[in-house]
Amino acid sequence: MSATKQSTERPDQHPAGTRPRSGPLLAVLLGLAVLYTLHFAAPLVIPMVVALLLALALYPVVNFLNRLYVPRVVAGVLLLLCIGVPFTLLGAELAGPAQRWLERVPELTGKLHEQLDSITEAFAPQVTEQPAPPAEEASALERFFAWFDDEPGQDAQAPAAPGQGAGGSRQDISNQIMLGGLALFMDVLAATPVFLAQCLAVILLVLFLLVYGPGVYRTVIEVFPQIQDKEAAGALGQDTQRELSRYVLTVGTINAGLGALTATALWFMGFEDPLLWGVMVALLNFAPYVGPLLGATVIAIAGLEQSGFAWASLLPALVYFAFNAVEANLVTPYVLGRSMRINPLLTVLWLMLWGWLWGAAGVLIAVPLMICVKLVLARLQLFTPWLQLIESRQ
Repeated sequence: MSATKQSTERPDQHPAGTRPRSGPLLAVLLGLAVLYTLHFAAPLVIPMVVALLLALALYPVVNFLNRLYVPRVVAGVLLLLCIGVPFTLLGAELAGPAQRWLERVPELTGKLHEQLDSITEAFAPQVTEQPAPPAEEASALERFFAWFDDEPGQDAQAPAAPGQGAGGSRQDISNQIMLGGLALFMDVLAATPVFLAQCLAVILLVLFLLVYGPGVYRTVIEVFPQIQDKEAAGALGQDTQRELSRYVLTVGTINAGLGALTATALWFMGFEDPLLWGVMVALLNFAPYVGPLLGATVIAIAGLEQSGFAWASLLPALVYFAFNAVEANLVTPYVLGRSMRINPLLTVLWLMLWGWLWGAAGVLIAVPLMICVKLVLARLQLFTPWLQLIESRQ
Protein backbone atom coordinates (compact mmCIF):
# COMPACT_ATOMS: atom_id res chain seq x y z
CA MET A 1 0.00 0.00 0.00
CA SER A 2 2.80 2.36 0.84
CA ALA A 3 4.53 1.56 -2.41
CA THR A 4 1.36 2.24 -4.35
CA LYS A 5 0.93 5.59 -2.62
CA GLN A 6 4.47 6.61 -3.33
CA SER A 7 4.10 5.68 -6.99
CA THR A 8 1.10 7.95 -7.42
CA GLU A 9 2.94 11.02 -6.16
CA ARG A 10 4.18 13.43 -8.84
CA PRO A 11 7.97 13.60 -8.96
CA ASP A 12 7.94 17.39 -9.59
CA GLN A 13 6.15 18.15 -6.36
CA HIS A 14 8.28 19.97 -3.80
CA PRO A 15 7.69 20.59 -0.12
CA ALA A 16 6.36 23.99 0.83
CA GLY A 17 8.99 26.69 0.50
CA THR A 18 11.37 24.56 -1.58
CA ARG A 19 9.88 25.16 -5.05
CA PRO A 20 12.32 27.19 -7.16
CA ARG A 21 11.10 30.67 -8.00
CA SER A 22 11.34 31.61 -11.67
CA GLY A 23 9.11 34.71 -11.45
CA PRO A 24 11.89 37.35 -10.99
CA LEU A 25 14.00 35.79 -13.74
CA LEU A 26 11.06 35.73 -16.14
CA ALA A 27 10.29 39.37 -15.26
CA VAL A 28 13.89 40.38 -16.04
CA LEU A 29 13.85 38.49 -19.34
CA LEU A 30 10.50 40.03 -20.25
CA GLY A 31 11.83 43.52 -19.47
CA LEU A 32 14.93 42.96 -21.62
CA ALA A 33 12.75 41.66 -24.46
CA VAL A 34 10.53 44.74 -24.25
CA LEU A 35 13.54 47.09 -24.27
CA TYR A 36 15.06 45.30 -27.27
CA THR A 37 11.74 45.43 -29.13
CA LEU A 38 11.33 49.16 -28.42
CA HIS A 39 14.87 49.83 -29.60
CA PHE A 40 14.59 47.65 -32.71
CA ALA A 41 11.12 48.92 -33.73
CA ALA A 42 11.84 52.59 -32.98
CA PRO A 43 10.88 53.91 -36.47
CA LEU A 44 7.46 52.30 -36.09
CA VAL A 45 6.81 52.83 -32.38
CA ILE A 46 7.98 56.45 -32.01
CA PRO A 47 5.24 57.97 -34.25
CA MET A 48 2.61 55.86 -32.46
CA VAL A 49 3.73 56.96 -28.98
CA VAL A 50 4.04 60.62 -29.98
CA ALA A 51 0.61 60.53 -31.60
CA LEU A 52 -0.91 58.88 -28.52
CA LEU A 53 0.56 61.50 -26.18
CA LEU A 54 -0.63 64.36 -28.40
CA ALA A 55 -4.09 62.84 -28.72
CA LEU A 56 -4.38 62.39 -24.95
CA ALA A 57 -3.39 66.03 -24.47
CA LEU A 58 -5.92 67.25 -27.09
CA TYR A 59 -8.88 65.08 -26.03
CA PRO A 60 -10.30 67.65 -23.55
CA VAL A 61 -10.46 70.33 -26.25
CA VAL A 62 -12.13 68.01 -28.75
CA ASN A 63 -14.61 66.84 -26.11
CA PHE A 64 -15.44 70.45 -25.28
CA LEU A 65 -16.09 71.27 -28.94
CA ASN A 66 -18.13 68.09 -29.28
CA ARG A 67 -20.38 69.23 -26.42
CA LEU A 68 -20.97 72.36 -28.49
CA TYR A 69 -22.37 70.10 -31.27
CA VAL A 70 -19.18 70.24 -33.34
CA PRO A 71 -18.52 66.81 -34.90
CA ARG A 72 -15.35 65.12 -33.73
CA VAL A 73 -13.96 64.99 -37.27
CA VAL A 74 -14.44 68.73 -37.76
CA ALA A 75 -13.12 69.49 -34.27
CA GLY A 76 -10.02 67.34 -34.83
CA VAL A 77 -9.26 68.88 -38.22
CA LEU A 78 -9.73 72.43 -36.91
CA LEU A 79 -7.54 71.74 -33.89
CA LEU A 80 -4.77 70.25 -36.00
CA LEU A 81 -4.96 73.19 -38.39
CA CYS A 82 -4.77 75.68 -35.53
CA ILE A 83 -1.68 73.92 -34.22
CA GLY A 84 -0.05 72.83 -37.47
CA VAL A 85 -0.30 76.02 -39.53
CA PRO A 86 1.70 78.25 -37.12
CA PHE A 87 4.33 75.55 -36.66
CA THR A 88 4.57 75.07 -40.44
CA LEU A 89 5.03 78.79 -41.02
CA LEU A 90 7.60 78.95 -38.24
CA GLY A 91 9.46 75.96 -39.68
CA ALA A 92 9.51 77.54 -43.13
CA GLU A 93 10.87 80.74 -41.60
CA LEU A 94 13.63 78.90 -39.76
CA ALA A 95 14.56 76.49 -42.57
CA GLY A 96 16.97 78.97 -44.16
CA PRO A 97 18.90 79.91 -40.98
CA ALA A 98 19.03 76.28 -39.84
CA GLN A 99 20.45 75.13 -43.18
CA ARG A 100 22.95 77.97 -43.13
CA TRP A 101 24.22 76.98 -39.69
CA LEU A 102 24.38 73.32 -40.64
CA GLU A 103 26.53 74.20 -43.64
CA ARG A 104 28.85 76.12 -41.32
CA VAL A 105 29.36 73.14 -38.99
CA PRO A 106 32.55 71.86 -40.72
CA GLU A 107 34.07 75.34 -40.78
CA LEU A 108 33.00 75.99 -37.20
CA THR A 109 34.55 72.77 -35.92
CA GLY A 110 37.78 73.57 -37.76
CA LYS A 111 37.98 77.05 -36.22
CA LEU A 112 37.24 75.65 -32.78
CA HIS A 113 40.02 73.12 -33.09
CA GLU A 114 42.48 75.75 -34.31
CA GLN A 115 41.69 77.94 -31.31
CA LEU A 116 42.14 75.00 -28.96
CA ASP A 117 45.46 74.21 -30.64
CA SER A 118 46.66 77.79 -30.16
CA ILE A 119 45.70 77.70 -26.48
CA THR A 120 47.44 74.35 -26.03
CA GLU A 121 50.62 75.60 -27.69
CA ALA A 122 50.61 78.73 -25.53
CA PHE A 123 50.56 76.72 -22.29
CA ALA A 124 52.64 73.76 -23.48
CA PRO A 125 56.29 73.67 -22.34
CA GLN A 126 58.94 74.19 -24.94
CA VAL A 127 60.61 70.87 -25.71
CA THR A 128 63.96 70.85 -27.44
CA GLU A 129 64.58 68.12 -29.93
CA GLN A 130 67.17 65.58 -28.80
CA PRO A 131 69.42 63.86 -31.30
CA ALA A 132 68.33 60.36 -32.15
CA PRO A 133 70.53 57.59 -30.74
CA PRO A 134 72.64 55.62 -33.18
CA ALA A 135 71.05 52.62 -34.72
CA GLU A 136 73.64 50.24 -33.22
CA GLU A 137 72.76 51.38 -29.68
CA ALA A 138 69.16 50.26 -29.96
CA SER A 139 67.98 48.14 -27.06
CA ALA A 140 67.23 44.47 -27.34
CA LEU A 141 63.52 45.19 -26.91
CA GLU A 142 63.54 47.61 -29.84
CA ARG A 143 65.39 45.06 -31.99
CA PHE A 144 62.83 42.43 -31.02
CA PHE A 145 59.84 44.57 -32.07
CA ALA A 146 61.68 45.73 -35.19
CA TRP A 147 61.75 42.08 -36.25
CA PHE A 148 57.99 42.35 -36.91
CA ASP A 149 58.32 45.31 -39.28
CA ASP A 150 56.84 44.91 -42.74
CA GLU A 151 60.14 46.11 -44.23
CA PRO A 152 63.02 44.76 -42.16
CA GLY A 153 65.59 46.71 -44.06
CA GLN A 154 63.95 50.03 -43.47
CA ASP A 155 65.80 52.34 -41.14
CA ALA A 156 63.79 52.97 -37.98
CA GLN A 157 65.29 56.41 -37.64
CA ALA A 158 64.40 57.59 -41.14
CA PRO A 159 63.37 61.23 -41.21
CA ALA A 160 59.67 61.92 -41.21
CA ALA A 161 58.07 62.92 -44.44
CA PRO A 162 57.03 66.54 -44.85
CA GLY A 163 53.79 67.25 -43.05
CA GLN A 164 54.10 64.17 -40.83
CA GLY A 165 55.48 65.90 -37.75
CA ALA A 166 53.61 67.65 -34.96
CA GLY A 167 52.16 70.18 -37.34
CA GLY A 168 51.08 67.41 -39.68
CA SER A 169 49.40 65.57 -36.83
CA ARG A 170 47.44 68.67 -35.84
CA GLN A 171 46.47 69.17 -39.47
CA ASP A 172 45.24 65.57 -39.65
CA ILE A 173 43.16 66.07 -36.51
CA SER A 174 41.67 69.27 -37.91
CA ASN A 175 40.80 67.48 -41.13
CA GLN A 176 39.17 64.67 -39.20
CA ILE A 177 37.08 67.13 -37.18
CA MET A 178 35.98 68.97 -40.30
CA LEU A 179 35.07 65.67 -41.93
CA GLY A 180 33.08 64.78 -38.83
CA GLY A 181 31.14 68.04 -39.07
CA LEU A 182 30.51 67.40 -42.77
CA ALA A 183 29.30 63.88 -41.95
CA LEU A 184 26.90 65.34 -39.36
CA PHE A 185 25.53 67.73 -41.96
CA MET A 186 25.03 64.91 -44.46
CA ASP A 187 23.33 62.73 -41.82
CA VAL A 188 20.87 65.51 -41.05
CA LEU A 189 20.07 65.97 -44.72
CA ALA A 190 19.63 62.21 -45.19
CA ALA A 191 17.30 61.97 -42.19
CA THR A 192 15.08 64.85 -43.31
CA PRO A 193 12.77 62.81 -45.64
CA VAL A 194 12.27 60.15 -42.93
CA PHE A 195 11.50 62.84 -40.38
CA LEU A 196 8.92 64.45 -42.65
CA ALA A 197 7.28 61.07 -43.30
CA GLN A 198 7.11 60.40 -39.56
CA CYS A 199 5.57 63.83 -38.98
CA LEU A 200 2.88 63.06 -41.56
CA ALA A 201 2.23 59.69 -39.89
CA VAL A 202 1.91 61.41 -36.50
CA ILE A 203 -0.63 63.90 -37.87
CA LEU A 204 -2.77 61.15 -39.39
CA LEU A 205 -2.60 59.02 -36.25
CA VAL A 206 -3.54 61.97 -34.04
CA LEU A 207 -6.57 62.72 -36.22
CA PHE A 208 -7.78 59.11 -36.15
CA LEU A 209 -7.19 58.85 -32.40
CA LEU A 210 -9.14 62.05 -31.76
CA VAL A 211 -12.07 60.82 -33.86
CA TYR A 212 -12.19 57.08 -33.13
CA GLY A 213 -10.08 56.71 -29.99
CA PRO A 214 -12.82 57.29 -27.38
CA GLY A 215 -15.13 54.73 -29.02
CA VAL A 216 -12.37 52.13 -29.12
CA TYR A 217 -11.51 52.78 -25.46
CA ARG A 218 -15.14 52.41 -24.35
CA THR A 219 -15.48 49.20 -26.36
CA VAL A 220 -12.36 47.75 -24.76
CA ILE A 221 -13.74 48.52 -21.29
CA GLU A 222 -17.10 46.93 -22.07
CA VAL A 223 -15.93 43.85 -23.98
CA PHE A 224 -12.87 42.56 -22.13
CA PRO A 225 -13.87 40.59 -19.02
CA GLN A 226 -10.48 41.18 -17.39
CA ILE A 227 -11.55 44.79 -16.70
CA GLN A 228 -13.91 44.29 -13.77
CA ASP A 229 -14.30 47.86 -12.51
CA LYS A 230 -15.65 49.58 -15.62
CA GLU A 231 -16.27 52.89 -13.90
CA ALA A 232 -12.72 53.11 -12.52
CA ALA A 233 -11.27 52.30 -15.97
CA GLY A 234 -13.31 55.09 -17.56
CA ALA A 235 -12.28 57.55 -14.84
CA LEU A 236 -8.63 56.56 -15.38
CA GLY A 237 -8.79 57.56 -19.04
CA GLN A 238 -10.44 60.91 -18.23
CA ASP A 239 -7.95 61.71 -15.46
CA THR A 240 -5.00 60.84 -17.70
CA GLN A 241 -6.33 63.06 -20.46
CA ARG A 242 -6.99 65.98 -18.14
CA GLU A 243 -3.68 65.85 -16.26
CA LEU A 244 -1.55 65.25 -19.35
CA SER A 245 -3.35 68.07 -21.17
CA ARG A 246 -2.68 70.35 -18.21
CA TYR A 247 0.97 69.36 -18.13
CA VAL A 248 1.55 69.79 -21.88
CA LEU A 249 -0.29 73.12 -21.99
CA THR A 250 1.47 74.48 -18.92
CA VAL A 251 4.96 73.31 -19.83
CA GLY A 252 4.47 74.33 -23.47
CA THR A 253 3.45 77.85 -22.39
CA ILE A 254 6.43 78.12 -20.02
CA ASN A 255 8.86 76.86 -22.66
CA ALA A 256 7.43 79.23 -25.27
CA GLY A 257 7.86 82.12 -22.84
CA LEU A 258 11.44 81.05 -22.12
CA GLY A 259 12.19 80.80 -25.83
CA ALA A 260 10.65 84.23 -26.54
CA LEU A 261 12.57 85.81 -23.65
CA THR A 262 15.84 84.23 -24.80
CA ALA A 263 15.29 85.28 -28.42
CA THR A 264 14.52 88.85 -27.32
CA ALA A 265 17.65 89.04 -25.18
CA LEU A 266 19.82 87.65 -27.99
CA TRP A 267 18.28 90.13 -30.42
CA PHE A 268 19.18 93.06 -28.13
CA MET A 269 22.71 91.67 -27.86
CA GLY A 270 23.08 91.59 -31.65
CA PHE A 271 23.23 87.79 -31.80
CA GLU A 272 22.77 86.24 -35.23
CA ASP A 273 19.45 84.41 -35.89
CA PRO A 274 17.91 84.95 -32.42
CA LEU A 275 14.58 83.39 -33.44
CA LEU A 276 16.29 80.12 -34.34
CA TRP A 277 17.97 79.88 -30.94
CA GLY A 278 14.76 80.83 -29.15
CA VAL A 279 12.84 77.99 -30.83
CA MET A 280 15.70 75.59 -30.10
CA VAL A 281 15.66 76.60 -26.43
CA ALA A 282 11.89 76.10 -26.21
CA LEU A 283 12.08 72.60 -27.72
CA LEU A 284 15.08 71.47 -25.67
CA ASN A 285 13.44 72.62 -22.44
CA PHE A 286 10.97 69.73 -22.72
CA ALA A 287 13.93 67.55 -21.62
CA PRO A 288 14.80 68.73 -18.09
CA TYR A 289 18.47 69.09 -17.11
CA VAL A 290 19.78 67.61 -20.38
CA GLY A 291 18.03 70.03 -22.74
CA PRO A 292 19.15 73.27 -21.02
CA LEU A 293 22.74 72.03 -20.83
CA LEU A 294 22.75 71.17 -24.52
CA GLY A 295 21.11 74.50 -25.39
CA ALA A 296 23.69 76.49 -23.41
CA THR A 297 26.50 74.56 -25.11
CA VAL A 298 25.16 75.22 -28.61
CA ILE A 299 24.63 78.94 -27.90
CA ALA A 300 28.15 79.17 -26.45
CA ILE A 301 29.66 77.58 -29.57
CA ALA A 302 27.65 79.92 -31.80
CA GLY A 303 28.86 82.86 -29.72
CA LEU A 304 32.46 81.75 -30.09
CA GLU A 305 31.97 81.54 -33.85
CA GLN A 306 30.55 85.05 -34.05
CA SER A 307 32.78 86.88 -31.54
CA GLY A 308 35.90 84.73 -31.42
CA PHE A 309 37.59 83.42 -28.30
CA ALA A 310 36.71 86.15 -25.84
CA TRP A 311 34.79 86.30 -22.58
CA ALA A 312 32.10 88.43 -24.23
CA SER A 313 31.26 85.54 -26.56
CA LEU A 314 30.03 83.48 -23.60
CA LEU A 315 27.64 86.19 -22.40
CA PRO A 316 24.64 84.94 -24.48
CA ALA A 317 24.98 81.45 -23.03
CA LEU A 318 25.23 82.87 -19.50
CA VAL A 319 22.10 84.97 -20.04
CA TYR A 320 20.16 81.94 -21.25
CA PHE A 321 21.46 79.87 -18.35
CA ALA A 322 20.24 82.52 -15.90
CA PHE A 323 16.77 82.57 -17.52
CA ASN A 324 16.60 78.79 -17.37
CA ALA A 325 17.67 78.71 -13.71
CA VAL A 326 14.82 81.04 -12.76
CA GLU A 327 12.33 79.04 -14.82
CA ALA A 328 13.41 75.62 -13.54
CA ASN A 329 13.66 76.54 -9.85
CA LEU A 330 10.86 79.08 -9.41
CA VAL A 331 8.32 79.28 -12.24
CA THR A 332 7.75 75.63 -13.16
CA PRO A 333 7.59 74.21 -9.60
CA TYR A 334 5.17 76.97 -8.55
CA VAL A 335 2.87 76.51 -11.56
CA LEU A 336 2.80 72.71 -11.67
CA GLY A 337 2.74 72.13 -7.94
CA ARG A 338 3.15 68.84 -6.12
CA SER A 339 0.95 66.77 -8.44
CA MET A 340 3.65 66.81 -11.15
CA ARG A 341 6.60 66.44 -8.81
CA ILE A 342 9.26 63.96 -9.99
CA ASN A 343 12.55 63.04 -8.36
CA PRO A 344 15.43 64.75 -10.26
CA LEU A 345 17.72 61.70 -10.11
CA LEU A 346 15.04 59.40 -11.49
CA THR A 347 14.26 61.99 -14.15
CA VAL A 348 17.87 61.99 -15.38
CA LEU A 349 18.02 58.18 -15.37
CA TRP A 350 14.69 58.04 -17.22
CA LEU A 351 16.00 60.52 -19.81
CA MET A 352 19.15 58.44 -20.29
CA LEU A 353 17.11 55.28 -20.79
CA TRP A 354 14.79 56.75 -23.41
CA GLY A 355 17.64 58.64 -25.05
CA TRP A 356 19.44 55.32 -25.48
CA LEU A 357 16.29 53.69 -26.84
CA TRP A 358 15.00 56.37 -29.20
CA GLY A 359 17.61 59.12 -29.39
CA ALA A 360 16.48 62.76 -29.40
CA ALA A 361 12.79 61.83 -29.78
CA GLY A 362 13.01 59.63 -26.69
CA VAL A 363 14.57 62.43 -24.65
CA LEU A 364 11.79 64.86 -25.64
CA ILE A 365 8.90 62.52 -24.81
CA ALA A 366 10.46 60.86 -21.75
CA VAL A 367 8.94 63.21 -19.16
CA PRO A 368 5.37 63.06 -20.58
CA LEU A 369 5.67 59.27 -20.53
CA MET A 370 6.72 59.35 -16.89
CA ILE A 371 3.78 61.63 -16.11
CA CYS A 372 1.41 59.08 -17.67
CA VAL A 373 2.99 56.22 -15.71
CA LYS A 374 2.74 58.23 -12.50
CA LEU A 375 -0.93 59.05 -13.10
CA VAL A 376 -1.80 55.42 -13.85
CA LEU A 377 -0.01 54.15 -10.75
CA ALA A 378 -1.66 56.76 -8.55
CA ARG A 379 -5.14 56.12 -9.94
CA LEU A 380 -4.97 52.32 -9.76
CA GLN A 381 -3.07 52.38 -6.44
CA LEU A 382 -0.44 50.04 -7.83
CA PHE A 383 3.21 49.87 -6.85
CA THR A 384 2.73 52.48 -4.13
CA PRO A 385 6.39 52.30 -2.98
CA TRP A 386 7.54 53.02 -6.54
CA LEU A 387 5.12 55.93 -6.76
CA GLN A 388 6.52 57.37 -3.54
CA LEU A 389 10.02 56.89 -4.93
CA ILE A 390 9.11 58.81 -8.08
CA GLU A 391 7.75 61.71 -6.01
CA SER A 392 10.55 61.71 -3.43
CA ARG A 393 12.67 64.79 -2.91
CA GLN A 394 15.57 65.72 -0.65
